[in-house]
Amino acid sequence: MKRFWYVILISLSVFGSDSTPSKAARMDPFIYKNWETYYASEHGLPNDHIFALHWDGTALWVGTEGGLACLKDGEWSSWVQRDDQPHGLPWNVVSSLDVDPQTRDVWIGLFGGGLARYSAGRFDHWNQFNSGLVNDVVYGLTVAGNEVWVATTAGISVFNTISGQWDIYTERNAPMHEIWAYSIDSADNKVFAAVWGGGILEFDLNSRRWNAHLDPDGEMELDLYRDDGLIHVITTSASYVDQTLWAATYFGLSRYDGRKWRGYTLLDSGLQSEFINLCKGRSATSSYNCTDLGLAVLVDFETDLWVTYLREESGTANGEQEGFWVAKVFQGNHLLTTSTTNLSLPNHFVITCEFQGEDLWIGTGHGLARGQGKGFYPGPNPNGVKP
Repeated sequence: MKRFWYVILISLSVFGSDSTPSKAARMDPFIYKNWETYYASEHGLPNDHIFALHWDGTALWVGTEGGLACLKDGEWSSWVQRDDQPHGLPWNVVSSLDVDPQTRDVWIGLFGGGLARYSAGRFDHWNQFNSGLVNDVVYGLTVAGNEVWVATTAGISVFNTISGQWDIYTERNAPMHEIWAYSIDSADNKVFAAVWGGGILEFDLNSRRWNAHLDPDGEMELDLYRDDGLIHVITTSASYVDQTLWAATYFGLSRYDGRKWRGYTLLDSGLQSEFINLCKGRSATSSYNCTDLGLAVLVDFETDLWVTYLREESGTANGEQEGFWVAKVFQGNHLLTTSTTNLSLPNHFVITCEFQGEDLWIGTGHGLARGQGKGFYPGPNPNGVKP
């Protein structure tokens, strides 16, 4: 019976809505058309498989499958694991990054190698044998005041950098249905963790209490009731900005402003895939979503305006598939325009993204790219004129 009513609801949302884009939607959003690409064979990257990006205000830190890199003032530096460097990078696969704004220390999540800190030219290393780190497979981390929160495949560990004390959160002392923590973010004295099968967990740093955001309809296969809460409990990423929570899942995107939820799927949005690796809120009204089929940007929540960047194949040359990236503008799921870009990355499996002022960085399964944001404006163009 639930499936029957779900079909009716979907039919009403698709066929019973006004399919004509509003005047506001015809205002052109900013599109990143000019891109620079970076590869290990040509630049300072240790590997082309990009897992993590972090802009600290002066430098871009890049976590790859084969080491750590940094781009500062146009110059690249990189670090790889070496046995002859006891205080060097302890593990090659860098899955997450954050920088302490107070000390400028770089905190590094290692996929299978634990946790590292780069400070004063040396690396310090913590793992499950020499610390309170609950597991060495680290998916995400965030610096929250004097604490470093670490999301692992066996729960969440918290390291107090002043006292040296560790706290561990698992299903025994936190509302986790599963202990596989994928991502973690912090802002406004709150920490948000995306947990596989456990939704989004919210921790208040003042009260030291947890709150769980779950899919209230209890259905794993589909979202039974639209906008009733988190779109699905299998979450991959949480991003909190301007008192608004953006939550990525393998079944779509959710937004929560503290009062109301809004969910996005293939049926009603510019998402070209519901398989979201990471979401990153730029504001309370805009979210950048890294998917296996490109980058889907909700440019403006109020007008439901989207720009999706993805690769389209154009033929073969020398036995290899050629292609270029396009930018498709949607209102809801209505395609408005398609623009070409000069982005030529061979892989549109987008894993991560980062903002550097008006510029945009994306990391993929094969290469890194920077979109030039000169003249950037948020939302629709208020003058309705193309830049």
